[in-house]
Amino acid sequence: MPLHFDLLGPLTVSRDGRPVALGSTKQQLVLAALLLRPGEAISANELMTMVWGDQSPASAAANLRTYLRGLRQALDCAAGERRILTTPGGYLLRVEPDERDVDRFDAAAARGRAALAAGDPAAAQPELALALGMWRGPAFAGLPLPRLLTSRVARITERRLLTEEDHAAARLALGEAAQVIPRLRALLDRHPLRQRAWSHLMTGLYQIGDIAGALAAFQQARRALAEETGMDPGPELTRLHDDILHHRLGQQAATTGPADDAAPGRPQQLPLALPGFVGRSAELDLLDATLGARPERPATVDIVTISGMAGVGKTTLALHWAHRAVDHFPDGQLYVNLRGYDDADAVSPADALVDFLEALGVPVGRIPNSVDARAGLYRSLLASRRMLVVLDNSRDADQVRPLLPGVGQCAVLVTSRDQLSSLTVAEGARPLTLEVLTAAESTRLLRSRLGDDRVVAEAAATSEVIESTGRLPLALSIVAARLTARPTFPIDAVAAQLRPSESRLEQLADGDVRRIFSWSYRALSTEAARLLRLLGLHPGPDLTGDAAAALLGRPRAAVTPLLKELTRLHLLTEHLPERYALHDLLRSYAAELAQASDLVEERQAAARRMYDHYLHSAHPGAVLLQPTWAPIALEPPMPANVHVPMPDRVVAAAWFHAEHPVLLRVLRQAAETGFERYACQLAWALAAYLAPRGMFQEQLAAQQAALAAAQRIGDVRAQAQASRMLARALMRLGDQHAAEHHVQRALELYEQLEDLDSLALILRQYTEHCTQYGRLDEALKHSAEALRVSQLIGNRYAEARALNVKGYLHALTGDYHQAVVDCAEALAQQETIDDRVGQAATLDSLGFAYHRLGDPARAAACYEQSVQRFQESANRYHEGLTLVRLGEAREAMADPPAAAEAWQRAIRIYDDLGDPAADVVRQLLARVAPGTPAR
Repeated sequence: MPLHFDLLGPLTVSRDGRPVALGSTKQQLVLAALLLRPGEAISANELMTMVWGDQSPASAAANLRTYLRGLRQALDCAAGERRILTTPGGYLLRVEPDERDVDRFDAAAARGRAALAAGDPAAAQPELALALGMWRGPAFAGLPLPRLLTSRVARITERRLLTEEDHAAARLALGEAAQVIPRLRALLDRHPLRQRAWSHLMTGLYQIGDIAGALAAFQQARRALAEETGMDPGPELTRLHDDILHHRLGQQAATTGPADDAAPGRPQQLPLALPGFVGRSAELDLLDATLGARPERPATVDIVTISGMAGVGKTTLALHWAHRAVDHFPDGQLYVNLRGYDDADAVSPADALVDFLEALGVPVGRIPNSVDARAGLYRSLLASRRMLVVLDNSRDADQVRPLLPGVGQCAVLVTSRDQLSSLTVAEGARPLTLEVLTAAESTRLLRSRLGDDRVVAEAAATSEVIESTGRLPLALSIVAARLTARPTFPIDAVAAQLRPSESRLEQLADGDVRRIFSWSYRALSTEAARLLRLLGLHPGPDLTGDAAAALLGRPRAAVTPLLKELTRLHLLTEHLPERYALHDLLRSYAAELAQASDLVEERQAAARRMYDHYLHSAHPGAVLLQPTWAPIALEPPMPANVHVPMPDRVVAAAWFHAEHPVLLRVLRQAAETGFERYACQLAWALAAYLAPRGMFQEQLAAQQAALAAAQRIGDVRAQAQASRMLARALMRLGDQHAAEHHVQRALELYEQLEDLDSLALILRQYTEHCTQYGRLDEALKHSAEALRVSQLIGNRYAEARALNVKGYLHALTGDYHQAVVDCAEALAQQETIDDRVGQAATLDSLGFAYHRLGDPARAAACYEQSVQRFQESANRYHEGLTLVRLGEAREAMADPPAAAEAWQRAIRIYDDLGDPAADVVRQLLARVAPGTPAR
């Protein structure tokens, strides 16, 4: 059901001609903020800033939710229509076309302005009068607007003034000077610096024969400008005064089109665009849609901010698009490199305005002294022009704001390493964050510079170069330039030079990558700079705020603003909520800075705090995931340890899911940098997550690093632990010889340590190993010994599991009745002690025995329970095995659909794990359901 939102005067909303109650003043301010950015998601923080200003009260968030609830009740209709939507980006007000009076005003004003420009004042006048008639007073009259809302409303007011001037021009052209003059005087009483309005007033007075009044009006304009800005009237107004003085102005003369204060040429200041531009199609489409030509474009200034890390190609993109779009800007292009992060001093807004005013034709002697006066003149000159303004390499929003046009049809493109968020909030800028190139775009860049033949001939080396440079355009361009200068130089040689991460910046030194990074580094506060250096010690691929706090040795709350500072300058990327990534080249740069700036002791202390954070977060999580595992003696936590609380299995599993790629790198780094005990203990904790999920390649890498670390420090227990876990991973990966070596080595070490709990465990594992390779007699011997040792030490978990292994082996050798006896006893014990993982394995064994006894229905019931318990423990590998057996039991029950369903589930698991067993199960599926895809 349509609503009418009236902003141009007191804020009112009506539905079917009936007013809608809008609630308290603050609630109306929330609506005003949403109405000024319709159809755009505004975060809660932005809304609070827009409504309460920079000092929001503690209750602001709760109050905001109350106001939004009230507005929803007022605006939503009974038919279920929702006007205020909650989106991932915040809150969004849905407004249909023409529901806002300001949109109808802009459309009518645009039609009138187009007719005026076409020389048809008769058609222009009614449209412009219609637009002005929509105003019932100042926009949002009566509301106490905070600063950010005031700045947005000022732009609407500026559009009204421009329309007033256009309306006066049309009526002057129609010979209605007598009716226009009073309205112009009233306008100038409120806004005495508008030179175009003075021009119209002087023309109107001249038309009715009041030449003295016209000359007096010029003197009034001169005084007002001098008192307020210290500058003289512009060239157009001065020429008009001279024409009136010498009777050169025709009786019906009128300024029908927009003013041309300085009568300049068409500035074309864009620098040369980089040749061989590739990719960025989505970004170019966004720039076309936001800044490109549109029919009946309202008189608004569109702004896009392009931000990103140093070397990502912000200027390249801006200039490429600007050159491509020059036809959309018939009045020219202005460009300034603000040098916000250069070695040289940044360009001040005052100096940039001087350059722009000169380009616009203002003589140096007429350029005002103050920044505000220069900005005012600059905005007046651009008010009626369609120009592109490129503000390159800006440092912050304060450097940019004086250079923004106030009204008109100009477009502004800003590049910066800073996110310039306040320009988005206050000026409505559209943010565009530029990421590194994709692999395909990187290849196209190298092809454009080196030629297709050279890149295709060394495709593998090209891919390595792309990954070594982190797909950063600057780094790729440096490599391309080096190879272009050496046509016979193999790409593989450069790839080899870039291979060691610690030497990459040195190899890219001729492109000044370090120096360009340093400009961003020097803009940081002292603590943020220290955090960046310490982030160079983190192996990646990403980290949380807790890990950053551990590195810095500060509370989590103290690190949050530092992370925001690094993110704002694109030295970090928050690629997921609370997860931060550092580009590989920036990581190398940060590590160099740490090496040069921080003492060895400080770096070592920071690294230990980091390892301490991960160990004392991972260990409690591993205990939750595998409560029956034998505990390990843990490295004691540091006094100010930062760790993640692990209240339950769900939290622990989610944490490991997010962190396991990090933990693998942290573990290897700890093993290689003198923190071997941390590496061994992290490997134990990580196995609790990796092994049940069938992540055997990752488990192999983790335990190999742990074994090497344990051997370096002579820790026999850690060697046994790593060897045991290595053996299991190798067995799953099909390396029988290596698995045999490590399982025997673990057995020897546990016997040497006289650790009977671990001995029982490794004997069960040895049983599984022998079973895997068909050595059933040997397996039975080891299972009997595992049962004996478990009973000797009174370990009921180990005893029950050994009984299950013994029963399963009886089933494999054909003694199914004894298998059922052993497994039933094992299951009864496991239910008593609540060993859910043990129950899952034993139920699988029982199902196998029952199936071989000719009772597939009973077998299927056991398998179903087993699958459920494996799911509860997230043991996907064994869940897949049991699903295969469940499918076989269902097939034996003459239930092909149920068999197919079980096998499809198994295939999905094996495909996720990358296990080739998926192909074997596909053959089973084809047996009962030919042509059925694995869903």
